Amino acid sequence: MIIYGTALLAVCHLVGVFVGNLLGSLIGVKANVGGVGIAMMLLIFARVYLRARGLMPSATEAGVGFWAAMYIPVVVAMAAQQNVVAALKGGPVALISAVGAVLLCACAIALINRAGPKPEDAAWRNGTVAEES
Repeated sequence: MIIYGTALLAVCHLVGVFVGNLLGSLIGVKANVGGVGIAMMLLIFARVYLRARGLMPSATEAGVGFWAAMYIPVVVAMAAQQNVVAALKGGPVALISAVGAVLLCACAIALINRAGPKPEDAAWRNGTVAEES
């Protein structure tokens, strides 16, 4: 049922909020640090895990797919609530975390690119791909 996808999102959200609050308290910030992002990552991992084991019916996948499509509007709405100027005046934590997030993403992208399939065809190395008929 589609409601199971929403229930899976709810569980991921609760875990994400808990981990975000825990992370915030560990770095000395009285706020949820990345709770929604953590929740969405958990949702992606749960979806892949359940699908690989055949435990996710198509109707449940529809519920998960709906919330996955809602990810960007949710993040935009949450970001609209943030006060960037106050965060920067509050200390270097915001700047350090932003630089750290960019570096972490750059490293993750580099690892993903290196782990991907390696084209053996000379046309790939030359930048041209021959069309198959």
